[in-house]
Amino acid sequence: MSKFLFDIKSDEQFKKVAFEVFKHQFENNKTYRSFCDLLNVHPSDINSLEQIPFLPIQFFKSRKVLSSKDEIQEIFSSSGTTGSVTSQHYITDIELYKESYSKGFAHFYGDIKDYIVLALLPNYLERNGSSLVFMVDDLIRKTHNSESGFYLHNLDELTQKLIELDKNGQKILLIGVSFALLDLIEKHQFSLKNTIVIETGGMKGKRKELVREELHLLLKKGFGVAEIHSEYGMTELLSQAYSKGNGIFKTPPWMKILIRDTEDALTILPREKTGGINVIDLANYNSCSFIATQDLGKIHQNGTFEIIGRFDNSDIRGCNLMVL
Repeated sequence: MSKFLFDIKSDEQFKKVAFEVFKHQFENNKTYRSFCDLLNVHPSDINSLEQIPFLPIQFFKSRKVLSSKDEIQEIFSSSGTTGSVTSQHYITDIELYKESYSKGFAHFYGDIKDYIVLALLPNYLERNGSSLVFMVDDLIRKTHNSESGFYLHNLDELTQKLIELDKNGQKILLIGVSFALLDLIEKHQFSLKNTIVIETGGMKGKRKELVREELHLLLKKGFGVAEIHSEYGMTELLSQAYSKGNGIFKTPPWMKILIRDTEDALTILPREKTGGINVIDLANYNSCSFIATQDLGKIHQNGTFEIIGRFDNSDIRGCNLMVL
């Protein structure tokens, strides 16, 4: 299946593969099938992507969302506060995940071997089951560069390394969670010339939440760079969208974003309208490729999208489909 997923060149091709994936998951995923039956939707009824049912992401917290009988190789879990229920994403083909993020990175940034990757992901490193840490760890290995690596709370060491490598003209990728990147620039102000800074979001209760514009302004000033890049991914997905500035994201060819009405989850909105983000991630072939997230956003006329925020009381509001 992967050769079809990662060889998509047009919207028509995407649509054709998406219909095949929907049929496969309808027939093989008990949770998703129950959801489609509840909505009285069958593959024979589907003529457009907008008609495909999008499974509320909360099902990953309460059900095994699987479209495969193969052995489970990895279980990725979301972060959560103590005692809260976390999402579980059961992975039966870890190579498919590796192929997705590797080809996704190459699509936006080129050959990983051209970079040194410095990762500042403390809250992810402090727990097991992070799909982000799995991805970044593998990308670090793929650089084949001994300078690449993770940093937990050793900000002084990272500061020294970042200045030295950037000064030497090395091509650097600094990827980190928002609060840790802010911690870093509070200790030292940089003037980087050869470094791409990618924030992966997430204050996780460590700091006051900031709107993107404010966060990026602080980071641009602190690192001395023209733009802050962003990565949009989640435990329940196997693909990532990237922004190279201003919070404007693009997806790889096997991933697509649709926007749903916040009052009527079955209605897909036109471009430039704000609503709930629905994701089609065809790399999620063995779980569910059609997911209704708790994020709010909008799609622009050129197909790019941005994240506006999240649903208030997101476990309750906007979940009128959660009646299984």
